[in-house]
Amino acid sequence: MSSVTNPELTQSILYLDGVSVSFDGFRALNSLSMVIGHGEMRAIIGPNGAGKTTMMDVITGKTRPDEGDVLFDGKVDLTALDEASIAELGIGRKFQKPTVFESHTVDDNILLAMKGPRSAGSSLFGWRNRVRDDEKDQVLETVGLKDHRRRLAADLSHGQKQWLEIGMLLAQDPKLLLVDEPVAGMTDAETEQTAELLAAIAKTHAVVVVEHDMHFVRALGCKVTCLHEGSVLAEGAIDQVSTNDRVVEVYLGR
Repeated sequence: MSSVTNPELTQSILYLDGVSVSFDGFRALNSLSMVIGHGEMRAIIGPNGAGKTTMMDVITGKTRPDEGDVLFDGKVDLTALDEASIAELGIGRKFQKPTVFESHTVDDNILLAMKGPRSAGSSLFGWRNRVRDDEKDQVLETVGLKDHRRRLAADLSHGQKQWLEIGMLLAQDPKLLLVDEPVAGMTDAETEQTAELLAAIAKTHAVVVVEHDMHFVRALGCKVTCLHEGSVLAEGAIDQVSTNDRVVEVYLGR
């Protein structure tokens, strides 16, 4: 595929074209096509079984598609790489349930997540001990946990644990963040703060957010893609998508 004849590809951080995945005869993705631009935030909505999780699994190398193109940064074929290689490329994923090191401090969680040399020698000589505090401070400031840096992760609220995990993703310096239902179980105030946090992150990273909370999706103020039966059902501004007759029928009108 030539990027010269496909400007969409050249300008994209993530390019999916005709991606299909079947599990035991069930078509989880059905010729799914989507383009995410550099520095774009995109919200993905849709009913259970629409293909949202399978799409993220394909992007991160957990699931291989039966057919279709999945390209990162306009040139890298993600279908040819394993999960570790894809993470190294700069794609970070946050699952719905926060997974932090509960017995460590907030500060140490960020430190453990930070991107650095992977060789045995670098581990031996403890490069993490030399990480400048201002690098950690920047991440902690972004996720609003600078004042909590000495607390054990176990003592944080549910919302704060979600922010810490987003901070751990940021510490890896990814080009693209995939975030799965970040506000499930959050208070209204935490939900509002999370929308502000992701909007701030999207100024310097591409962010894909899978979410069911439509108030939160509206607060993100970004382009929305609604999936249904493994394909794109509708795409556009939240007002456009939320008033689409088919989206109301299969998803919002429940």
